[in-house]
Amino acid sequence: MKTEIIYGMHPVYEAMSARRRQVFAIYLVKEKKSGRLARIESLADSSRVLQHVVGLEELNALVGTAEHQGVAARVSPYPLTEFSDLLQTVQAGDGKFFLLMLDNIVDPQNLGAVIRTALCVGVDGVILPKDRCASPTPAVSKASAGALEHIRLTRVTNMVQTMQHCKRAGIWIIGLQREATLSIYSGDLTGSIAIVLGGEQKGIRPLVQRNCDFIFSIPQRGPVDSLNASAAAAVAMYEAFRQRQKG
Repeated sequence: MKTEIIYGMHPVYEAMSARRRQVFAIYLVKEKKSGRLARIESLADSSRVLQHVVGLEELNALVGTAEHQGVAARVSPYPLTEFSDLLQTVQAGDGKFFLLMLDNIVDPQNLGAVIRTALCVGVDGVILPKDRCASPTPAVSKASAGALEHIRLTRVTNMVQTMQHCKRAGIWIIGLQREATLSIYSGDLTGSIAIVLGGEQKGIRPLVQRNCDFIFSIPQRGPVDSLNASAAAAVAMYEAFRQRQKG
């Protein structure tokens, strides 16, 4: 079976807690001791996961970075969700969709930050194109502080076709674009929605933008041209969260 190495206290702990991946082994630096590492060791004990105590240089070589906080795990690949399964899962719940669609988000750090916020506000699923977007790699799990291990994430070949499927399921497609005249705060985000966010440099692709039902902007002042992608996503998702909680 193909495996990968995830690293960092939060990603390893959340992967073991979420139980969506198979965890084959964990690697712990022998010089490191902390309460969070003890929690990981306890989970590994209860799940009968192999534990290897290694030196710092050995773990650096295994992970390929020193940003591992003294722990890593060999796990099965990230479990993507099929788009059709995502729709059925939400419909089986309260039936009110809250999705996030990402276009041109190529920076793993931005993708991880967006996913972390998406989990916090209760987004039902994140939709990524197979091209022009970062993949759910161990670096993304690290940047998301382990939130990637819990979120439903699907990758699609054709974003526009996926948007059309969403519309047929009764989902309004809400695009974010800096030049839009309508403010995100004037929109009704309480129903079934999919927020579409583009990358910092190119934004939403023109064809994707044309297939949005509404295009909103985030009001800004000052000399800086725009928020970065993760900050813009956080503003939009929390405005939707605020309206939905109030409703």
